Amino acid sequence: MDSCLAVGTNSSSQCDENQEFQELLKTLPKEKGWAFDEAYLYQGFWIRAQILQQIILCQHQFQARHTDVLLATQPKSGTTWLKALAFAIAHRKRYALPTHALLTNNPQKLVPFIEVNQETHQQDLADRLSSLPPFSPRVLSTHLPYASLPESVTSITNDCRIVYLCRNPKDTLVSTWHFMSKIKSSEAAYEEPLSLEEAHELFCRGASPYGPFWEHMLGYWKASLERPEKVLFLRYEEMKKDIKSQVKRLAEHIGCPFTIEEENEGVVDDIIKLCSFENLKNLEVNKSEKMLVVDCKYFFRKGIVGDWVNYLTPQMAEQLDQVTKEKLQDHGFPILFKEATIDEPSESI
Repeated sequence: MDSCLAVGTNSSSQCDENQEFQELLKTLPKEKGWAFDEAYLYQGFWIRAQILQQIILCQHQFQARHTDVLLATQPKSGTTWLKALAFAIAHRKRYALPTHALLTNNPQKLVPFIEVNQETHQQDLADRLSSLPPFSPRVLSTHLPYASLPESVTSITNDCRIVYLCRNPKDTLVSTWHFMSKIKSSEAAYEEPLSLEEAHELFCRGASPYGPFWEHMLGYWKASLERPEKVLFLRYEEMKKDIKSQVKRLAEHIGCPFTIEEENEGVVDDIIKLCSFENLKNLEVNKSEKMLVVDCKYFFRKGIVGDWVNYLTPQMAEQLDQVTKEKLQDHGFPILFKEATIDEPSESI
């Protein structure tokens, strides 16, 4: 098929852009994808071709506002949970709990990605962002590594806030494998999913979605040290251990701190309950609706720390631990991922 027809437009400028993109792909290393199309190494990270074209447009077109809040994660690192919490915190004065937007909308819809449209790949970025409710702050999200963010986001003249959430790499691997397996075995793909052994091998080589895992994490961690007023670095495991203090940190960083009166009235506790795993997972919208080919229920699995022990062999876990040690030891990264397993679901996603 002609590349111009493939993008569904007769615009000569868009046709030229698409042809330039196809030429770019020819120059990039490529790897087996976890679902659907192949992944390409762009700016040091592995990205699906269809998403990559949108990322390049985002890098050129996205204009951050000074009041924006950008939530950054790697896939399956607590993204849905963080979106729900940040949205509920930032807009708590606009929604009464009985009629809250999170009760009828998946968090992925309320907090859209800047680089990809989960509802239709064809919608223009500017049109999509302009259709958001006229609230301030805008709460947006991304899986992009820090070095690949649009310049308007990282500029020293822009005061927008970034929140990064990281997770134990072994849990991230297992959760990503489950998620991609469900997508790849769905009606939209008709393909056999990757085996866990294949996924483990790709992950250890850095060829995970938006990976390498360690470089992605280190980029935001270093930015949080250099610009703590702009970048907040959170750990999934710490949020599981003490959600209330972490929610208050999050609120403070995005410019929406809780007042003493709100704390006394139980507002913090209400938000934590609203955004809990069990509450969101059991909502009808998250059990029956879809975003593109992805069932909303796929965003909710177990919500526990340490589930990797039920899937990875001791040899697989040891290999991933060794890679993690090698990747982090020369960067002064102080966090050692704890291996505790929590057997019951809690507030995390």
